[in-house]
Amino acid sequence: MHGFANPARFLRIARWLMPLCMGVGILVAGAALAWGLFEAPAERLQGETVRIVYLHVPAAWLGMAGWMGIAVASFMQIVWRHPLAGIAARACAVPGAVFTAVCLVTGSLWGRPAWGTWWVWDGRLTSMLVLLFLYFGWMALSQASEASDGGQSSAPAIFGLVGAVNIPIIHYSVTWWNSLHQPPSITMGKSAMSGAFLWPLLFAMLGFTLIFAGVVLARMRAILADQQAEARLRRKALAAGDL
Repeated sequence: MHGFANPARFLRIARWLMPLCMGVGILVAGAALAWGLFEAPAERLQGETVRIVYLHVPAAWLGMAGWMGIAVASFMQIVWRHPLAGIAARACAVPGAVFTAVCLVTGSLWGRPAWGTWWVWDGRLTSMLVLLFLYFGWMALSQASEASDGGQSSAPAIFGLVGAVNIPIIHYSVTWWNSLHQPPSITMGKSAMSGAFLWPLLFAMLGFTLIFAGVVLARMRAILADQQAEARLRRKALAAGDL
């Protein structure tokens, strides 16, 4: 893992891995959405509205995965001072927040015909909304840290680790509390969904995960490029001052 701590080595890998993830992800996600929207059958009770699952579930998974990426990067930053850890956390934040927002919007659109209401303050929906606010808070704290001390503060990393407590709350909320939200349909090693719904959903999750990875790699490259450009400008300013 520490072999990737060298930014130049990371950039060499990301240069070909990023477009590969994006390209394959777009193809797989597009094919899975077409499969789910046009080929998969309607559900017996929910009818055509069930098709939103092919976007809602990947968005929920990646909203949580984005924060876990922040938490892992934060741990590496605090414990091992990994030079790319803070950059990886910053790169995960925006796409993670976007997918969390997509999850909330699609869940609301799905909830209206399924539950008769756009929103209920149950454990799953409330904890997912808290996750979106955590993303906003982390991004604000990270930007403040970057402006004040060049991103050297450990406050965003600590916040990222503390905020990870919300992830198991989201996951187990439907079993801990009485909820309108259905329990997990996919668990480790088994599924309550029939294959007609399961396979396009799994491919959609794979495709969107690859897109997420490609976006994170692209953002890491952009952040590194900005940092290198700022470092060159500072060196030129110092050189001009010496003259």
